[in-house]
Amino acid sequence: MDTLRGSLLMVLAMAAFALEDMFIKSAARDIPVGQILILFGLGGMAVFATMARAQGHAPWHPGFGTRPMLLRSVAEVVGRLCYTLAIALTPLSSASAILQATPLVVAAGAVVFFGETVGWRRWLAIGLGFVGVLLILRPGLSGFEPASLFAVAGTLGFAGRDLATRAAPKDMSNNQLGFLGFAMLVIAGVIALGWTGGAVWPSLSNWLEIMAATGIGVIAYNALSGAMRAGEIAVIAPFRYTRLIFAMVLGGLVFGERPDALTLIGSAVIVGSGVFTLLRSRKR
Repeated sequence: MDTLRGSLLMVLAMAAFALEDMFIKSAARDIPVGQILILFGLGGMAVFATMARAQGHAPWHPGFGTRPMLLRSVAEVVGRLCYTLAIALTPLSSASAILQATPLVVAAGAVVFFGETVGWRRWLAIGLGFVGVLLILRPGLSGFEPASLFAVAGTLGFAGRDLATRAAPKDMSNNQLGFLGFAMLVIAGVIALGWTGGAVWPSLSNWLEIMAATGIGVIAYNALSGAMRAGEIAVIAPFRYTRLIFAMVLGGLVFGERPDALTLIGSAVIVGSGVFTLLRSRKR
């Protein structure tokens, strides 16, 4: 039951994250990425602090200073900063497709850090999944977009965050994890805005987009934290692939994106690898 619950929470998180990405990409047409991250992070911190207080917890947990949480914080900054740049500078569908390699990195990391068992067939599937990423990136070809490398860096950051979340103290609530995560967004935003400058006063529509992204992001973050702390990580992680479906639908409807053949083939390879990994996990 824990694994089923974790899988359903992962699907909910991915749908919410795709909506969050849509609002952030829309706002990024008018506002610097760093400023979006700062406003988004402050809003999320306020919401999670309020929810933590309502449950009788302080927003800050002593475990934030432990090694796993410090590593998680660094990974969060890298993941959020790089992936936000990716969705701002590249099509939402392709950035989300590259992000789907996260479960493959998580599954491999679970073997190294948590001693979970992965057979040679699943290792092969993980390798094929990375081939799918290369098809989307197409390095050395005319369609290569250097900005897509931000999505790769974001993928590595998110995988590190998810693995560190697994090692979070058991008495640390999801609201406290969320507070810490959104605090890292503020840091990532300060780094980005300090580099690019150019802060502006958001329009009403921009404020609404950021507020929507914050509210949906809180739901997504809570669901993801719950998913990564329930059941077997190698089974739950592949459900991240549902984000690609949501992202492609939103990218087409809202931004008029039409993924090309290599992007679709690469996405299919990544998803196929994830499905195979899931089936092998269930069989075991």
